[in-house]
Amino acid sequence: MNSSLDLGLIGNGRIGALIDTGAEIVWSCRPRFDGDPVFCSLLKEHETGEGFGYCAVELVDRAASEQTYLTNSAVLVTRMTDAQGAVMEVTDFCPRFQQYGRMFTPMTLIRQIRRIEGAPRIRLRIRPAYDYGRHRCSVTCGSHHIRYVAPDWVLRLTTDTSLTAILEETVFFLEDKITLIFSADESLSEGIGELARRFLDETLAFWHEWVREIGIPFEWQDVVIRSAITLKLNTFEDTGAIVAAMTTSIPESPGSVRNWDYRYCWLRDAYFVVNALNRLSTTQTMEKYLGFLVNAVAGAPNGRIQPVYGIDGRARLDEREIDSLCGYRGMGPVRIGNEAYAQMQHDVYGSAILAVAHVFFDRRLVRRGDEALFRRLEALGEMAIAVHDQPDAGLWELRGKLRVHTFSSVMCWAACDRLSKIAEVLGLSERTAHWRRAAEHIRTVIFQRAWNEKKRAFTAAFEEASLDASVLLLHDIGFLAADDPRFAMTVAAVERELRQGDYVYRYVEADDFGVPENAFVVCTFWYIYALAALGRQGEACELFENLIARRNRHGLLAEHIDPRTGEQWGNFVQTYSMVGLINSAIRLSRRWDSAF
Repeated sequence: MNSSLDLGLIGNGRIGALIDTGAEIVWSCRPRFDGDPVFCSLLKEHETGEGFGYCAVELVDRAASEQTYLTNSAVLVTRMTDAQGAVMEVTDFCPRFQQYGRMFTPMTLIRQIRRIEGAPRIRLRIRPAYDYGRHRCSVTCGSHHIRYVAPDWVLRLTTDTSLTAILEETVFFLEDKITLIFSADESLSEGIGELARRFLDETLAFWHEWVREIGIPFEWQDVVIRSAITLKLNTFEDTGAIVAAMTTSIPESPGSVRNWDYRYCWLRDAYFVVNALNRLSTTQTMEKYLGFLVNAVAGAPNGRIQPVYGIDGRARLDEREIDSLCGYRGMGPVRIGNEAYAQMQHDVYGSAILAVAHVFFDRRLVRRGDEALFRRLEALGEMAIAVHDQPDAGLWELRGKLRVHTFSSVMCWAACDRLSKIAEVLGLSERTAHWRRAAEHIRTVIFQRAWNEKKRAFTAAFEEASLDASVLLLHDIGFLAADDPRFAMTVAAVERELRQGDYVYRYVEADDFGVPENAFVVCTFWYIYALAALGRQGEACELFENLIARRNRHGLLAEHIDPRTGEQWGNFVQTYSMVGLINSAIRLSRRWDSAF
């Protein structure tokens, strides 16, 4: 089996699943995104008919397969054709719609398998695993259901096809349509086929209405719509947290051991995610995400916040290696948890305040910011003052080296700058002056210590000569005006040192694991932001078109791209990358009122 990231993502805000072009579910965790992977063949390769930890619909003598989403939805359809010309379709979705005055997001995945033409012969291989692929579930049966039992949970499959055919994995003719409903261990309240049809209709109606209400640019509409749906799928409905990615341990490059668990919520993403949600006018999603951030900030001891939290808000994410999964294409290790939670990353103070600032200025939001919340944020601002010139692991979470990172210091400036603006809105003149003085002090320190006259650029760290791509954001954050010569010179330096072909690397010097081999996708989007700010629209559009051409067949992006082959690497689907795409498209597109 040859794993790739040419996968489709389905979900409903409670669970998610990645499905390959042959209709195999290769990754799906329960009871939520960061749970035990019931289907895990993405990290546990198997030969056809061997192993366990996957759910496959096999068409005998399959000759071709194509896969697409139903328009403006998270419903995925795989059409397969056999050597004799028989055709079948698999429709996969997770129900999501309004019911009884609230959003209905059950822990349910539905597979509808339908004959289209001819006499397709199929085999169902349904082999859930537990304890990260270590054990195969035990099985019990009812009249129309199979229970796959693990020590801590039960996955119930209710179906209108032969249980014997499923249990013995025998080949049979697909005569019409069959339905597989994977859910919690509860009986259904209505007929299997009727329920699946109703859930599909209502789920499609939800997605169509949701897409109808978002704000999109005139150009690249389909690109932005798919990215927005994906961002929604990466959102944990219960708390509002948005995961960095659905997966763990997809390596950043082959054999690099840069394999991390990204099924958590990073505060560093907050500023970019909230901006994207605001530009899309997805105010409900934005409001829930802001609520998650506010709760994380409010619970921070002495104003000290950490870089990453669990999607339930928990602080400890102890990291360990799992020997029961061999890894993507056999490239281990597989890790769960993430030690980044314990790192010092001083940019988080700015990230949190930049994001939460929206609740003080966006009048669409039901829960508005007040003086009580501002006072809580001030504790973060005081931490920003204290650490703005202190070493940390930085945005890129270096594990073996601490430096005074320029981006971290700039984000500390941003924390103070936004607090002064919030205080002004609240009419707190003394606090406004305090935070303006603090911001100006940090700005002066950055000018003195981060500007490298020989390089003619702001460098990655104080009193150093190396560069990293985060300095491309100096204008976006508001630290430098677009017409400040130092911004253009810094962009030029990044072009000289970090750009390779059509991609920008986050940095090029060796880190804890050697020299990075692949380009970090969002860095090229940041470069596009900078080019647009400098008026280099044509170059920005050309690079943007190249990046969107590198998406997989469904318009999805991972974390890294190999500049030589265009192949995607790193955890998938990557929120950072999809947000970069959304923000770039909105900046570059023609205005609606000038487009026709």
